[in-house]
Amino acid sequence: MTTTTPSPPPPPPGNDGNGPESDQANPGVLRVLVVDDQPLMRSGFSMMLSAEDDIEVIGDAADGSAAIEACRELRPDVVLMDVQMPGMDGIEATTRIVAEGLARVLILTTFDRDDYLFDALRAGAGGFLLKNSDPDDLVDGIRAVAHGHALLAPEVTRRVIEKMTASPADSGDAGLRDVAGEGIAGDGLAVDTPAASSPTLDALTAREREVLRHVARGLSNAEIAAELVVGEATVKSHVSACLSKLHLRDRVQAVVLAYEAGLVRPGD
Repeated sequence: MTTTTPSPPPPPPGNDGNGPESDQANPGVLRVLVVDDQPLMRSGFSMMLSAEDDIEVIGDAADGSAAIEACRELRPDVVLMDVQMPGMDGIEATTRIVAEGLARVLILTTFDRDDYLFDALRAGAGGFLLKNSDPDDLVDGIRAVAHGHALLAPEVTRRVIEKMTASPADSGDAGLRDVAGEGIAGDGLAVDTPAASSPTLDALTAREREVLRHVARGLSNAEIAAELVVGEATVKSHVSACLSKLHLRDRVQAVVLAYEAGLVRPGD
């Protein structure tokens, strides 16, 4: 049995109601749809997220099919999507939601498995977190995904790096090259692996290379700032410069390039 909450009141005159931004009663507030087959999980996530001033839980759904219908009706900014559900699972639902441009999707699961992770990447998910993540990380993750930033749980980032930088023979899964080499639809995390013709690290200043090395080690901007004894805003500026100069979409791609270029190596 699937459930969705009632739709919000119609948009006021002069608002055509098309798209997630045009029908928001509270501009600047992120509209979230919670999808999980367990009622207690849906309720718990909804209560936790609703405590945030900039997040509004506009509905919930108990399986993938209901999630798609709710997205079409409610037009959320972000869908918090479980993976394993009866009927249509979260991976298939994510694929359809992204293909239709209905919302960005943050995958949330208890299962720390490579097949779920890479299926979610191929489906176009904007982020992937485990259900045992810190609540603050979940809230920050929703904000990041809503603004188009890629997000991977720290627990799985290392595995993504290892898989994406390994040769097909070493990885034992040639299909992973679809994620690393060909990219995926939507605003997913996996993007084209930098080709030989891509700009080299020579385009970076010494400080930018140093920042990139710390990014590849998995450090946050705040941690890099502490390591280099500079302001966090300065680190953010250096990271943006790295992405711009190297024509990279996000930090995940930056990590892959850093490993492929030999700037860092597994175990560093």
